[in-house]
Amino acid sequence: MPKLVRSASLTHYADVARASGLDPYRMLAEVGLPVDCLSEIDLRIPAEKVALLLELSAQRSGVETFGLRMAETRRASNLGPLALAVRDEPTLRHALNAAARYSHLQNEALFISIEEEANVAIIREELLAGEGVPVRQGAELALAVMFRLLRFFLGDEWHPKAVCFTHGAPAERTVHTRVFGPNVGFGHAFTGIVCDVKDLELPLPSADPVMVRYVHRYLGDVVNAGDLPLADEVHKLVFLLLPSGRSSIDTISRLMGMSRRTMHRHLAEEDTTFSSILDAVRGELVLRYLERRERPFSEISGLLGFSEPSAFTRWFRSRFGCSPSQFNASGQSPRARPGRKRATAASATRKDVGH
Repeated sequence: MPKLVRSASLTHYADVARASGLDPYRMLAEVGLPVDCLSEIDLRIPAEKVALLLELSAQRSGVETFGLRMAETRRASNLGPLALAVRDEPTLRHALNAAARYSHLQNEALFISIEEEANVAIIREELLAGEGVPVRQGAELALAVMFRLLRFFLGDEWHPKAVCFTHGAPAERTVHTRVFGPNVGFGHAFTGIVCDVKDLELPLPSADPVMVRYVHRYLGDVVNAGDLPLADEVHKLVFLLLPSGRSSIDTISRLMGMSRRTMHRHLAEEDTTFSSILDAVRGELVLRYLERRERPFSEISGLLGFSEPSAFTRWFRSRFGCSPSQFNASGQSPRARPGRKRATAASATRKDVGH
């Protein structure tokens, strides 16, 4: 079942497309999106088509920062119900936890998590759009929206330690610096914003303890009515834990408060298995890692949770019909093309926190 996103995610798309020399309606038609998704903000449209639209628009226009330009004038209100979920929370930590819990109300393909180690916190965002789906523009757009939301809460004087992307650096960094400031890095093992842990305890000026109770009650009813599939939650946890080697079914089931047997049964009821989810996540990540052609195979093997490179090579050959080195030598590049897919965002490793 395709993951959906509110059409508000395309706010300012038409303006940026025209300024970049594109016909926005022709681009929408090419990827199969309805024209009214530019005027109606609450339509539910396929996340992978939105990601493909942004990537194609960047390629056709030659504007490498297409997604960032869409985000530069975004407001919290563009987040719809998600803005309600975070606005009245007492601290940044509470707001981010609410954003992580309710992010699917805005974008079912977006996974938000907060990781802490010593005095450093990472606000991670991962797009789980599916194997072969392009996500560079979508990832930059999503993280820029998060960054603007943090600035909305904490003021323009607030600065993170770093802003990190998994993809390579652009040819020109002017727009990235304008949006995020000077501490932007590329080629990391995660996409996210790095800040001081103490920032998470900063009070929000918009906090309203009475209103937040009503919002939680309302959104709780919405979430319960939606009955989120277990497979989606397992997918997210595998993404998060894969590079640490802790993405086994025993670990995942324990984190979700159930036995291994219970998880097997519930996943079977959703017509899937843990192994197929693990394989799908690896498939989402590996093409992105290989596309940059910078990481050694031994490192990619570890990031995908394999105990040794030979196991990674066997898995890759069984899935793609050739070895990783043959894939690279062939010059294949899973670029955006209508009807074709590409890999999604990579997962984090804590060693990147200090970069």
